[in-house]
Amino acid sequence: MNKLSRRSFLGSSAFLSLVGVFGLVPSLYKTRQKKKNMFVHHVYFWLKNPDSAADKAKLIEGLNTLKGIKQIKMAHIGVPANTNRSVIERGYAVSWLLFFDNQQEQDVYQEHPVHLKFVENYSQLWEKVIVYDSVDA
Repeated sequence: MNKLSRRSFLGSSAFLSLVGVFGLVPSLYKTRQKKKNMFVHHVYFWLKNPDSAADKAKLIEGLNTLKGIKQIKMAHIGVPANTNRSVIERGYAVSWLLFFDNQQEQDVYQEHPVHLKFVENYSQLWEKVIVYDSVDA
């Protein structure tokens, strides 16, 4: 077996890390360049039973079923961060952040059978939903 010195190992690791980062930057830049009509859909859910870990887990399970809808370019399921400032809203239980190529793709998502089934199967869990949709300025 070929032994590597610590210095060689660290040097190789640093080089590979830089290659990875610099290889990723152009692709992120190109992705952003292409997405001039990007549509962002951010949903906040307040549960009927806010102290129920089971209800929160069930809602998250349901949101995960939506990730397979092909019109969704990127999805994120979140919960309130442990940050405290006067401008931060932490009363919601779960957030659902989606990115679409354009509004038409988001419209297709809204009528997609998987989305409609999600609403049918999980809407009894939430008391309130607020949606923020945005497009590029």
